Amino acid sequence: MTESITIRHLSAPEASEQVGALSAVLIDCVEGGASVSFMSPLTRERADAFWQGVAEGVADGERILLVAQEDTSGRIVGTVQIVLKQPENQPHRADIAKMLVHGQARKRGIGAALMRAAEDAARRAGKTVLMLDTVTGGDAERLYERIGWIKSGVIPNYALWPKGGFCDTTVFYKQIPAA
Repeated sequence: MTESITIRHLSAPEASEQVGALSAVLIDCVEGGASVSFMSPLTRERADAFWQGVAEGVADGERILLVAQEDTSGRIVGTVQIVLKQPENQPHRADIAKMLVHGQARKRGIGAALMRAAEDAARRAGKTVLMLDTVTGGDAERLYERIGWIKSGVIPNYALWPKGGFCDTTVFYKQIPAA
């Protein structure tokens, strides 16, 4: 039996309280081979420092942090961020960042649910153009295409895989109607 999942917004204090749980998801993804800005091995200290910075960004109103939690256990199994802070000539735009789902929770629709919630949160924040990038050819690329994101292009050798070696990145955008 699959547990139900709730997607919810974390306040800055909640984000600070959940650093350990968020780090567990990030470390699992990096150690599973996801190219999400970190090299392997990702230490708990580096992961915690990253999430503490995210919590500070939430407190400063620069980003929104969403999590997917299992209803019965309360365990965080996924997360996504909406980066609100943009240059002054792009007040209508936001970036989607670090959409992560723990390896044990994949293939349950959590990524799609997080993305729908991120689009809704961005809309409520007054954003109408969203951007993101992801590894070319991966599961996330297929997910974004499936849920209506538009491929803008591919940048060769954009980043490194966590254990080394270049990977290409695909850039996506989506226009969403104003709230």
